[in-house]
Amino acid sequence: MSPARARRKRGRFAAVAAVLALLAIGGLAAWHWLSPPAAVPRMTAVAAIGDVEEAVLATGTLKPKRLVAVGAQASGRIISLKVTLGQKVAKGDLVAEIDSVTQQNALRTAQASLANLRAQRTEKEATLALNRLTLARQKAMAAQRASSQADLEAAEANVQVTEAQIEQLDAQIVEGEVAIETAQVDLGYTRITAPSDGTVLAIVSQEGQTVNAVQSTPTIVVLGDLDTMTVRAEISEADVVAVRPGQPVYFTILGDRDQRYDAELTSIEPAPESIRNDSSFSTTSTSSSTSSSSSSSSSSSAIYYIGTFEVPNADGHLRTYMTAEVHIVLGQARGVVTIPSAALGARAADGSTTVQVVGADGTTQPRQVRIGLNDKTIAEVRSGLSAGERVVTGGLEPAAAGSSVPPGPPGG
Repeated sequence: MSPARARRKRGRFAAVAAVLALLAIGGLAAWHWLSPPAAVPRMTAVAAIGDVEEAVLATGTLKPKRLVAVGAQASGRIISLKVTLGQKVAKGDLVAEIDSVTQQNALRTAQASLANLRAQRTEKEATLALNRLTLARQKAMAAQRASSQADLEAAEANVQVTEAQIEQLDAQIVEGEVAIETAQVDLGYTRITAPSDGTVLAIVSQEGQTVNAVQSTPTIVVLGDLDTMTVRAEISEADVVAVRPGQPVYFTILGDRDQRYDAELTSIEPAPESIRNDSSFSTTSTSSSTSSSSSSSSSSSAIYYIGTFEVPNADGHLRTYMTAEVHIVLGQARGVVTIPSAALGARAADGSTTVQVVGADGTTQPRQVRIGLNDKTIAEVRSGLSAGERVVTGGLEPAAAGSSVPPGPPGG
């Protein structure tokens, strides 16, 4: 074969190959555009019988039901501290003693003053008796015209003056008796006793320390009754509208989440604790710029209302100022049909909710159901769906109703 003929043959082969390649690419493109779309993978779950609990979550702080700061009403040096940290004390037990020399001297001074007043009264009583005898003689002599009228009047005045002096001393004696009682009370203040049963939670002042009770009452120890604990839960303003006293509550502590404590909500404080810092209560005048700054600051901060309840603590497992994870139960449903909350669609005007139900043939159909409690994870189905039916909980893309969808495994 000549070289020219060979080149023509190779050219025809190349042209045929190019045409075949173009036909293959065109066929592949036509198949891609004309073939039906592949089914979209979906996550599904089976409606099952279970329990649903709708609750408000709050953070709480544990405190003893009775928390007392035992202070000193007398000034002086603490010469003896009778308790230790963690010790249990009964009402009336001696907690501490303050140097009582000053108070004892004040009592002795008051007693001496009272004794002096009583002695003066005794003297005046003797003087009064003498003056009365003198008056009687003057009256008798005046009747016989043996003395002047001036002498009689002077005797009468001496009796009246002495009686007035005795009345004055009586008032001073009462004042002296009060001074003694006050001194005795002040002396008693040097012996600090427990006002109630409790446990020593803190020792604020140490032995040898000097306390001054003139301006404020210094705290010696802090006592708390740990047999009953009060939980103060911070409820956000978004949740407090659904919370009522009397609702069941339970909580766990950070160190023991397996132990659940049940109780009942006792009360909800009518205002947040931040009301104590409200600028409208200030007695001093403030500038408008300061007021507006304070208002904007308070409005931007979170608002919490304090809900309280009590729980027994006989074993002492709960400690002061522990953090509690509090659940305030708004509603409970047991043994009901439940589905994941992720399966819920749009809510209609009549209150029903749309869910996508997977049929036996793998297709999905929308269905209206009535939802009860919903804890944002599991929802109660009150009507429209039976246990065992499968619902769509999520997928890559929303599929049209009636499309063929292979059912996925329960819960994902």
